[in-house]
Amino acid sequence: MNIHEYQGKDILKSYGVRIQEGIVVDTPAQAVEAARELTAKTGTGWHVIKAQIHAGGRGKGGGVKLAKNLDEVREKSKQILGMQLITHQTGPEGKKVNKVLIAEDVYGPGVSEPKEYYLSILLDRGRACNVIMASTEGGMDIEEVAEHTPEKIIKEWIDPRVGLQGFQARKVAFALGLSGDAFKEMVKFINALYKAYVESDASMFEINPVLKTSDNRILAVDAKVNLDDNAMFRHADFVPLRDVTEEDPLEVEASANDLNYVKLDGNVGCMVNGAGLAMATMDIIKLSGGEPANFLDVGGGANAKTVEAGFRIILKDPNVKAILINIFGGIVRCDRVATGVVEAYKAIGDIPVPIIVRLQGTNAVEGAKIIDESGLKVFSAISLKDAATRVTEVLA
Repeated sequence: MNIHEYQGKDILKSYGVRIQEGIVVDTPAQAVEAARELTAKTGTGWHVIKAQIHAGGRGKGGGVKLAKNLDEVREKSKQILGMQLITHQTGPEGKKVNKVLIAEDVYGPGVSEPKEYYLSILLDRGRACNVIMASTEGGMDIEEVAEHTPEKIIKEWIDPRVGLQGFQARKVAFALGLSGDAFKEMVKFINALYKAYVESDASMFEINPVLKTSDNRILAVDAKVNLDDNAMFRHADFVPLRDVTEEDPLEVEASANDLNYVKLDGNVGCMVNGAGLAMATMDIIKLSGGEPANFLDVGGGANAKTVEAGFRIILKDPNVKAILINIFGGIVRCDRVATGVVEAYKAIGDIPVPIIVRLQGTNAVEGAKIIDESGLKVFSAISLKDAATRVTEVLA
């Protein structure tokens, strides 16, 4: 689950990570009041207005602006709120800005010789370890750094059996070229960040930039945090952090129906039970000359209700020209799935695209018979080859 910068910073602060202070608002009037409050708290008269969306590159898209007085706070927050912010991570459609973070300007008057670093923690699945990634090239896209100057990326793998060791945090801080008080502060920062990452069951923390101020304080100026959905049962306080306005509406609807759905750009809708089978189904669609329009896993208990929900979600994509249902009858019987498909079809009414149902496993023959005798625009298939042939035929 992705969360906003201000929410990520709240988590970091609760673990002792020093952050750029800020207050989130959703109107220009609130922005002015927040700026006044920050000035009283930090003594900083300059503020940064930061759009809160689930995407990077906000500054390049006009979603981050510096305000030197309260009038500018009002005007620039008004410019950002409600805008359709387009960055390299949003796609051409962009994302609407509903909230802004009014943050202290940690680069403002009186701040000299600031230095920016990059720091992230994520899971390296290949090594089955968490890895700390750091770079002296903070403030830049890490992908650019990796492509053009990979030697500037520092990696330190953490054995999950023993956790982060003191020497590893010192090793990263030393590799960043720090010494003295700045070195000690970075070590504290890394230790606190790692504790926050592990105890919040995060899958990624990315702080870009991490700032070293002229008085050697180390603080998080930004925070991109992704929390593991599978661990939400341990973090009831994190559940309200989800912002469904930042997610694809179809994915939100699928989640409400306990379906795993990811929208793609193709023309053949997929409904499958099991992630591995879903990947194989997408391969079959491509081999038959089509392009998958989605990934949709209905799970092991497919029935009329889940199939109907899947149909409705897939059919909301205007690019879909056919639907391929690929079910392996292990946990659930194929005849039960076939009955569910027929009932769902009748419940929805006239479905404007052909449906191919490939059933394999327990009672597959009985399931195919139910499909073939339904009188609906539904075609059965037993093997993957049959399914591919059917897809080719309906797309011709």
